[in-house]
Amino acid sequence: MTIWNLGSINADHTYRVDKLPIAGETLASRSLTIGLGGKGANMSVAAARAAARVCHIGAVGGDGTKWRDRLLEYGVDTRFIAVVDEPTAHAIITVDDGGENQIILYSGANGVIPENLIGSALSEANAGDIFVTQNETNGQHEAAKIAKELGLRVMYAAAPFSADAIIALDGLIDILVLNEVEAGQLQDATGKEVSEFGIAQVLITKGSDGVTVYDSGTRLDVPAVKVDAVDTTGAGDTFTGYFAAGLDRGFGLEQSLNLAVQAAAIMVTRHGTADVIPDLKDVQDAKL
Repeated sequence: MTIWNLGSINADHTYRVDKLPIAGETLASRSLTIGLGGKGANMSVAAARAAARVCHIGAVGGDGTKWRDRLLEYGVDTRFIAVVDEPTAHAIITVDDGGENQIILYSGANGVIPENLIGSALSEANAGDIFVTQNETNGQHEAAKIAKELGLRVMYAAAPFSADAIIALDGLIDILVLNEVEAGQLQDATGKEVSEFGIAQVLITKGSDGVTVYDSGTRLDVPAVKVDAVDTTGAGDTFTGYFAAGLDRGFGLEQSLNLAVQAAAIMVTRHGTADVIPDLKDVQDAKL
């Protein structure tokens, strides 16, 4: 089967600092790295490295074709990545010595993905494929509606968080992935527990506390793998990509979750984003 990912593509500018800055504070950075990122690109790379077939739907500016080429090098189908007039999206990321981060996003090309491109891509999809999207691009609702009508499973990673974006996708989401803070924000905005939305599977990631899953109302808790984290950037995207790949390969829920948790655990021991996402052999060899 195939994972179709309508997702962001960013140039990540990552600065290492002793501590995260507060309002009005100027800090000197110890280092700067520039690499491929964006929640969408991260998820596509993670799923491809987990041995799934992945087709990315997105856009870059004329300044960003190297990032499209990088996705291709990682095994992602890039036929439906457009080159548009807007600059390529980018992120400014600061990471402290404890591995925590702050991120500023500029959406750029991610917000002007041509609608006809989305339709052309999904016209090649088959029932049973998986459609993944996040809240970093345009076209989410239209794409999810097309995917649902074609019989794809629709997975929504609810970040950057917007309760309105989730509500707009009511009835279209089969799998909702969000972190513990986002789950609380969704409950505050709607007055409903996340398990009450009628979504088949809701995955709540909780960092070092693992993952809580509501599977048709039944709760399942999966513990995290204990590691020494150096950078949490991209860990949630790695989890989501690996989880989608597990489902795509026919794994059951628990097997897919365990695979995803192990991949995310390896990810937080590395500095960087898409370029350092572990491949399947890394996960199998780690035996975490």
